[in-house]
Amino acid sequence: MAINEIEVTRLTQEARTLIHDVVKKNLADGFMFSAGTDTQIIAYEAVKYKPDIPCLTLAFKHGQPKDAQYVKMMVDFLHLKHETYQFGKEDLMKFYPKVVEALKKFDPMEIRNSLPVYIGLTLFKEKGVKTVFTGDALDELFGYPWQFHLTEAQFAVKQQEMWAEMGFSSIPMANSLGMEIKAPYLDPAFQEWAKKIPIKYKINMYNGVKYGKWILRKAYEDIIPHDAIWRPKAPLEAGTGTETLRTYFNDTFTPEEFKEKVAK
Repeated sequence: MAINEIEVTRLTQEARTLIHDVVKKNLADGFMFSAGTDTQIIAYEAVKYKPDIPCLTLAFKHGQPKDAQYVKMMVDFLHLKHETYQFGKEDLMKFYPKVVEALKKFDPMEIRNSLPVYIGLTLFKEKGVKTVFTGDALDELFGYPWQFHLTEAQFAVKQQEMWAEMGFSSIPMANSLGMEIKAPYLDPAFQEWAKKIPIKYKINMYNGVKYGKWILRKAYEDIIPHDAIWRPKAPLEAGTGTETLRTYFNDTFTPEEFKEKVAK
């Protein structure tokens, strides 16, 4: 997809200004930090105002989390006050009923993906943190890798569908704990801007590879370490190592047993 360099310059400048503003407007006291493109950019802007904000990364001790190298890269770059909590099967058994209760649904994939966030929120709550940054909404606004094969017309339709129904498990989980999620990308000003961006600036090629969030990566590629800002997208369960939970849950419960347990 052909790009206009003048338009790229304009959009990257707008992106940096707008993201700076929505992060400043939605400052939090803690940070669920995956070092994905979404949280890298928030962290870069947030430390200007909260250099000592506690940042927490979750990793499943029985899995192989793919976030670790990028987390270290960004922690070193921004001098973040950071810790990684490695959660185990005992945490999962303790918290998954709470996740289901907060979400009011039995979707196994959403529960697996939400468990690390819920565990992180409980850890923050123990420290007295009441508001927490997340990178929610950037994928929905800019596209997922599984949408890369779509035509521009198909992608536009899919985006409209996603925007109409997008919701984030972090919000009800935080509410259930008496906490609040601060999601800068959900700010109305950012959403309005993002929804108007031509698709070719959301998904495009870089060094022969197709990337999502293309214009945002371009906006920060001279600021954030190159290998970090141009990292490939990892699903939350892969980033935290919880993709192995599929096998674990399947080996532990049948679907009927799972529903029965969480209903108690």
